[in-house]
Amino acid sequence: MKSKIFLIIMLVSALTVFAACGGTADTPTLSDVSESSQDHPMASLTAAALVADMRIGWNLGNTMDVQDSRKLRTMSPSSWETAWGNPVTTPELYQTLYDLGFNVFRIPVSWNDHLMLNEDMKIVDSWMERVKEIVDYAYDTGAYVIINAHHETWHDPYYENQERASYIMERVWSQIAEVFADYGERLIFESMNEPRKIGTPVEWTGGDQEGWDVVNHLNGIFVDTVRRSGGNNPYRVLMIAPYAANGWTAPKHLTFPEDDGRLIVSIHAYEPYEFALRTDGRGRWNNDTDNIDQIMKQIDELFIANGIPVILGEFGAMNKPVADNEEERAAWAEYYVGAAAKLGVPCVWWDNGAFSGSGELFGLIDRQSYKVMYPLILEGLLKGTQK
Repeated sequence: MKSKIFLIIMLVSALTVFAACGGTADTPTLSDVSESSQDHPMASLTAAALVADMRIGWNLGNTMDVQDSRKLRTMSPSSWETAWGNPVTTPELYQTLYDLGFNVFRIPVSWNDHLMLNEDMKIVDSWMERVKEIVDYAYDTGAYVIINAHHETWHDPYYENQERASYIMERVWSQIAEVFADYGERLIFESMNEPRKIGTPVEWTGGDQEGWDVVNHLNGIFVDTVRRSGGNNPYRVLMIAPYAANGWTAPKHLTFPEDDGRLIVSIHAYEPYEFALRTDGRGRWNNDTDNIDQIMKQIDELFIANGIPVILGEFGAMNKPVADNEEERAAWAEYYVGAAAKLGVPCVWWDNGAFSGSGELFGLIDRQSYKVMYPLILEGLLKGTQK
C-alpha cells in the first residue's frame, strides 16, 4: 500500500512540475515519440537496463568544474582545466582507467564562467570543443559517460530566482544537447550537481519547501529541453538530482515523471561522514556500517523497489595520512560498493586528484604517471561490485 501511495504522489507531483514548466497537452512525451519511432535503435532503451550494465565509476574531479572569478571567459580551456592543480586530461588516462575495470566516467563540467553574458547565453566555442574532446576520450573506451552542470551559481533554488534560472537552464542544455545529439546511449546527461541554498542553515540538511520546489521545477525544464532537441536526445537516458543530491531528506521530495522510463536519480553520499568526508574526522572506519545500511535502505524503499534506477554519482573516503588508513578505506570501499551492488546501484568514486595537503584528499590515480596510488582501495572497489 505504501508503494502505491508513493507512486501516486510521485505522478501527481511530476505532472505539477511539468505544468509549471510550461508543459501543455501538445508537449510530446517520451511515449509519444517512442510510439511514432519504434524503428529508432534507442527506442526500446530503458534507464534500468543501462544501469544494470554499469560496474564501477570514476569522476574527473577538480578539472572541467573549476571556478575562478579572476579568469576571463575567453582564456584557453587548458588554463581553466589545470587551475586547481590537475594536468591536462588525456585519452591515455581514460584508457588506463577502463582497463583497470571502470566502465562509468562522470565528467563534472562548469558552464557558468563560459557563458557569454548576453540574451543568448552562448557557451564559448573553445570551452565546448574541449568538453567534447574529453567526452570523446572517455566515450571511445566503450564506457558510459555522464556530463553535468557542476558548480553553477545561476541555479540557486529560490522562488525569486526561478524564472532566471529556468531560462539559463534551457539555454545551457539546448546547446549541450545539440552538440551531443548524435551520441549513442552510453552518453548520459545529468541536470545539476548539488543544487542548494549555499551558505544557509539548510544548505546540507536536506533543504526546505522552496528549495525542493525550485529544484523539481528546474529538473523539469532540463528534461523538457533535452527531449525536445534533435538526434538521439528524445531517447537519451538522463539523470536528475534532488536538492543538494542529498541522500537523506531531499529524496523524499523529488518529483520523478513516471511516463519517462529513461530517467535516473543521482545521489551523493559520503558515509559515515566522520570517516569519509570530514577532514579532521576519524581515520578509522571501525566497521561502522549503520549510515551506509540506512541510506541504502532508503534508496531501496523510495526508488529501487518502485522501479526507479539510482546512481551514486559521488562517493569516497578521503586519505588521512596521519592515520595511514589505506587498509581501512579499502575495507570500507568493498562494503559500501557491495551494499549498493546488491540493489543494482553503481557507485562513482570522487577523484579530485589530491594526494597531499590539508584538504579533501580523494585522489586515487596519478593523472601524469597513470599509477594507481592506492591499489588496495581499487581492489576493494572491484570486489564490492561482485557482491
